[in-house]
Amino acid sequence: MNILYFAFQFVHYSVCIGLIIVVLLLQSGKSGGMAGIFGGGGSDQIFNAPSGMAFIKKLTVIMACLFMFSSVMLTKLSTRMSMMSIADQLSNIPVSGPVEPGNK
Repeated sequence: MNILYFAFQFVHYSVCIGLIIVVLLLQSGKSGGMAGIFGGGGSDQIFNAPSGMAFIKKLTVIMACLFMFSSVMLTKLSTRMSMMSIADQLSNIPVSGPVEPGNK
């Protein structure tokens, strides 16, 4: 179970980095976006064809679905591995009574 969790973690981090690259660098916004940094508008010539943009959009959708699936699987696996959430960890912290100014 531990190996499966780390495998999904690796997939999740890889997809996160891939989504950042695809969305910020490859997709052009309405005003050119960051894709224009690489030499004006000429660097987008590969992706200017309708099939190129369709490929980038499909890649983004597939990566977003992988991101959602890996997020759900990591949540499921972490609950099965008895991992504690932040809220659960806070409930285990011993709380002392109120401290009065004269008593330390």
